[in-house]
Parts: sequence; C-alpha cells; structure tokens
Amino acid sequence: MIKIKIAEMLGKHKMSRKDLAEAIGIREATVGLLYKEEIKRLEVEWLDKLCKYFNCDLTDIIDYYPDSEIVKEQIKKSE
Repeated sequence: MIKIKIAEMLGKHKMSRKDLAEAIGIREATVGLLYKEEIKRLEVEWLDKLCKYFNCDLTDIIDYYPDSEIVKEQIKKSE
C-alpha cells in the first residue's frame, strides 16, 4: 500500500491545499485528491515539484507498506 503524506506536509508547513496548488502549479483538485489519498495516478513531475517546494526527500511525501504489514495492523486493531 502506498501512503501519500500531503496532509501531513501541509499541516507541518501550515498551508492550505489552495496555497500549495498555486505554489507548485498543479490544479487545486489534484492537490485535494493527493490530500485525501484518493489519487489513482502520480506524475513524476508532481513529485519533483513537491520535493523541491518542501525541500524534502520523496520518502517525506510517500511511504510504502507491504500488504503483510497492513494485515498485521488490522488484526491488532480488531483484537
């Protein structure tokens, strides 16, 4: 599973989705989909712009969790 951490980055930098969209030149609706983690496709260009804007690594924006870790976490929550 891929986790997109745009909401975390916006909170950390105290900015709105609209501000981010204007700053990096992508549509506000796209930033909204990233924020809600509902985006179906990521453009390398967007990731590049985000990393440059936030002066961060890609791992600050997205994380990967193997499915086995997700299943283990869900089992822990249900116990």
